Amino acid sequence: MLSIFLDGSAEFVAAMRRLSSRGAEDLAAVEPAVREIIANVRTNGDAAVRMYVERFERRQPQSLVIKDFDGEAALARLDPALRTALEQAAERIARYHEHQREPGFQYEENGVVLGLRVRPLERVGVYAPGGKARYPSSVLMTAIPARVAGVKDIVLATPAPDDMLLAAAHLSGVTSVLDAGGAQAIAALAYGTSELPRVDKIVGPGNIFVTCAKRLVFGDVDIDGLAGPSEILALADDAADPEFVAADLLSQAEHDEAACCVLVTTSESLARAVVSALDKQMEQLSRKTIITESLRSRGVVLVVESLERMAEVASRIAAEHVAYHLRDAGALFDRVEGSGAALLGAMTPVAMGDYFAGPSHVLPTGTAARFGSPLGVYDFVVRASVIWYSPEAFRRDGPHVAKFARAEGLDAHARAVEIRLERDGLSADMESRDDV
Repeated sequence: MLSIFLDGSAEFVAAMRRLSSRGAEDLAAVEPAVREIIANVRTNGDAAVRMYVERFERRQPQSLVIKDFDGEAALARLDPALRTALEQAAERIARYHEHQREPGFQYEENGVVLGLRVRPLERVGVYAPGGKARYPSSVLMTAIPARVAGVKDIVLATPAPDDMLLAAAHLSGVTSVLDAGGAQAIAALAYGTSELPRVDKIVGPGNIFVTCAKRLVFGDVDIDGLAGPSEILALADDAADPEFVAADLLSQAEHDEAACCVLVTTSESLARAVVSALDKQMEQLSRKTIITESLRSRGVVLVVESLERMAEVASRIAAEHVAYHLRDAGALFDRVEGSGAALLGAMTPVAMGDYFAGPSHVLPTGTAARFGSPLGVYDFVVRASVIWYSPEAFRRDGPHVAKFARAEGLDAHARAVEIRLERDGLSADMESRDDV
């Protein structure tokens, strides 16, 4: 099922080249169709969205935008055990994200007041897929950080929401639901319709059409990033339990045929035991066909000689999820440069982070962990620099600024300073700091 390559072999080098250059899906094939959808929605609004819902989803929603979606009743209709799981997950996610709040700051230095003002976005859209599976967890993981940030208007875009999604929306602070999916939903969020005001930012994973639409509307609206297929990198030494490692790899392979599942280990015998465990466990899983294709096309086992080399390889791969099946997981984690989420220890499968632990499971993919971060409260705020000069501080710093501006050939910048320096005395009202 999974090929095993030894460090230094030509196959190992080729596999590392592929893994290090992986990225978001190739969007060129769908871009013309997505551009057409976006243009139509911008021009025709609700009518265009309804047309695409009927064409692609084969249904006619009674209302596109549902403000009173009665999520509390949907929550009550759920199986009690599932309801408890959703409620406790929502509480954990909220508590974690409370720690990410940014208060801003202000300080005075020699007559100059400097600061940073942090305020929430006014309106955001969160997208939850409705294709191969339903993901109420994605609603929790996107909307709750927005709510904690202070966003007042949170729109959930998802096709034909069921009770699970509506319950998750209720627990997350969603204020309205756009009953549509695909590129048409992204366009509606980005540009607004008669029923739906435009949002400031769109977050959440989706298929290739959603990802392409997010890229095309970026600039008119902010986005969280371009999510590629799910991925896991398992790091294991000879003390790891092969059954646990195999289960973690399978948990990501079932997402999608394009999911990327990699094991890096210092033990060739463990590598073979994991491959054997994969074959056995897979037989009991409902998504076996998807898993088989994922492992065949995107799965690989890399055997390295040392933990030092493991850290180097892991840093180059920069995976979305990194599972540490090691005697000293914390020590190696400190040496791995990029990872979206680090799952430390044998008892921390990816599923704990995906559903319950607290951090958002919306993570950078396709080596974007080199520079990207998990979705968080910081994604739903805007920051403004605050600057105030007293007359004395202006007289002190002004000549330096004028000199700087003239050196760059920007005379008007320099004159904006010099005209003030030439004034005989500065008026008393310039002393006021009441608005700072």
